[in-house]
Amino acid sequence: MGALMNIWRVPDLRKRLGFTFMIIALYRCGSWLPVPGVNTSSLRTFFGDGANGTILSVLNIFAGGALANLSLFALGIMPYITASIIVQLMQTVVPALEKLSKEGESGYKKITQYTRYLTVVLAALQSAGYVFLFHNGSAIGANDLLPDLTIGRFILIVTTLTAGTTLLMWMGELITQRGVGNGISLLIFASILTAAPPAIDAWLNGGTFEKLALPIVTLAVILAVVYMNEGQRRIPIQYAKRQVGRRMMSGGSTYLPLRVNMAGVIPVIFAVAVLFFPSTVGQLVPGLKPLSTFFAPGGWPAIILEFSLIVMFTFLYTAVTFNPIDQADNLKKYGGFIPGVRPGAPTARYLDRVLTRLTLPGAIFLGLIAVLPNLFIRYGGFSQATARGLGGTSVLIVVGVALDAMRQMESQLTMRHYEGVLKK
Repeated sequence: MGALMNIWRVPDLRKRLGFTFMIIALYRCGSWLPVPGVNTSSLRTFFGDGANGTILSVLNIFAGGALANLSLFALGIMPYITASIIVQLMQTVVPALEKLSKEGESGYKKITQYTRYLTVVLAALQSAGYVFLFHNGSAIGANDLLPDLTIGRFILIVTTLTAGTTLLMWMGELITQRGVGNGISLLIFASILTAAPPAIDAWLNGGTFEKLALPIVTLAVILAVVYMNEGQRRIPIQYAKRQVGRRMMSGGSTYLPLRVNMAGVIPVIFAVAVLFFPSTVGQLVPGLKPLSTFFAPGGWPAIILEFSLIVMFTFLYTAVTFNPIDQADNLKKYGGFIPGVRPGAPTARYLDRVLTRLTLPGAIFLGLIAVLPNLFIRYGGFSQATARGLGGTSVLIVVGVALDAMRQMESQLTMRHYEGVLKK
């Protein structure tokens, strides 16, 4: 408690926390503002009964319940995440984007701007799809949830939902700049937490096995996530003596920390965003409805695809955030070397080999934790609300984002000579 109280003794950190809470509160308020012309009572009834077990119920969790109201923030932050995935993948195949990624801050700003433009386009397409889907309620086993739909009302709803996603993207960037931690992750964190009360209620009304097993599984997942996120391999680094101007800089030894789960929860969020695509397209296009059924949540095709995507995105995101060649060049530039490894290309190969061996178990761990709710629904008799709200993916994202936020506060406290929050 003393360490937590230190947070409020730092004026700058107190302002950052207050700003973060204010933005999250505005986000939650916007989740209850429905767009014009929506039959909200029928929509909530559908999501309370008919949407269970479908991709729409999972989308509603990541939107913080906003989709059940078709509110201002019904699309959530998923269009931005999908746009980020597309732009990051294009950096590996488009030379112009790859060149921008190596130009430092100026290149990063241009790539971010392209991501924003793509987010607006994807949000407009997804909102138009939702309007057609909810207007033609028979495609999802419901009544017409958007009665008396006209061209003007269609444009109004699409514009409102697109503007909501754009506003949410801006709010996430504000949290990153003026708040605590990664703003986009914190918004998803807040969205998932809103599913906790219904999940706890469903757990209390569940069967005996569900009541006994869920607390044990949840605690085990939390401990495993913390253990894997904090685990690291320390590569020893030795610096030789060198002369800088007229001064002789003495050598020293330090280490390069390589985390087991260097990508954090980003691969899980990316995988969920991509996994929504075939099911959503299958529900929006009548001729592709078998595609939605094939990749329905809880089925083995969806489980295998989600696991594979998480493993792939873990390696991809790790490769984007940590470049062994650049690290080896920086070590060589400043006179550093790994004992027993020659500087330059051999150091890069050594770091790449160690990073691959670390990333593989981390990727498999993320994949297993993410598919855990589907397995408990399929074989353990857990309810959809309990497994989705308190299951592996939700716990993984909540704990991972919480740890990242605590690290941000830890660094702020350490700079001001306070004892940190995380115990070593």
